[in-house]
Amino acid sequence: MQKIINNPESFVDEVLDGILLAHPNSLKSVSSDNRAVVRADYPIDSRVGIVTGGGSGHLPLFLGYVGKGLASGVAVGNVFSSPSSEQILAATKGVSGGVGVLYLYGNYGGDVFNFDLAADEAELEGIEVLTVIGTDDVQSAPAERSKDRRGVAGIFFLYKIAGAAAERGDGLSEVARIAAKANDRVRTMGVALSPTILPAAGKPTFTLDEGEMEIGTGLHGERGVHKGPLESADAITDRLIQAILADLKCAPGSRVAVLVNGLGATPLEELYVMYRHAAKLLKDQDITVHRAYVGEYATSLEMAGASISIFELDDELEALLDADAASPFFEQHGV
Repeated sequence: MQKIINNPESFVDEVLDGILLAHPNSLKSVSSDNRAVVRADYPIDSRVGIVTGGGSGHLPLFLGYVGKGLASGVAVGNVFSSPSSEQILAATKGVSGGVGVLYLYGNYGGDVFNFDLAADEAELEGIEVLTVIGTDDVQSAPAERSKDRRGVAGIFFLYKIAGAAAERGDGLSEVARIAAKANDRVRTMGVALSPTILPAAGKPTFTLDEGEMEIGTGLHGERGVHKGPLESADAITDRLIQAILADLKCAPGSRVAVLVNGLGATPLEELYVMYRHAAKLLKDQDITVHRAYVGEYATSLEMAGASISIFELDDELEALLDADAASPFFEQHGV
């Protein structure tokens, strides 16, 4: 294992120290352990807060989407581990402007448990909380159990849509409705070419032989649906797009946003090779790409591989997707 780290046990705290020192005008800590981080300008009176969170090791997910037109606070857990309910509550208080807080995070057991505990504690302190959980990972459960699916890179679109709604002043129930609508229209499928190595463990989270790939692997190395010889970029993209469209069922004439996401150790050039073929496949289906996002949006430390997310738009969602947004890790201005 070769990593640029100090003591593995202090890895997450040192990451947070570095981020807070690098971006003092954008982010601030609202807990003694720095595990609850919010926008530097929050709380804002009469503005809905959006709190996300999850395990470390996925930058820019989750911390990277705290900013204008995005989430307003985050609770940060250890690598691949849920934040505590105390950390989530601290972030909740740090963004509460008196009109409620939306919890928006991926569907993992520990996160669900601790966010639910924090919601109960927040309610006791007079803060109204609603929850929307990201469930975009196509292969992690069949369509009839879509609520059991994991939340992966497609949650980026939920942050973008809900954050834009909160930024324009929508109320809590409306922000939650829009986030849930976005979640219903996002699907993601991924491929892994090599595993990730946890700093504290010093060993891979799963194994792949040289020249192998695994389709459908989760962000923590959860088992996929196909393991076999490494295929060409076009063949891999075919697999991912076909699985997504079979589930999402976009009609000809649909408009979508596409995210081609690198998992941590995949060159940007390779992601654009994938996007090139994804765009062709969608055009062949008479599906128009309104916006494309290519880069690292949800990683798994140094895992090699990529995922594709497709977000089906309508007029309401398109306007929110196009709204300005800015964080230290993501910026979008104009159409």
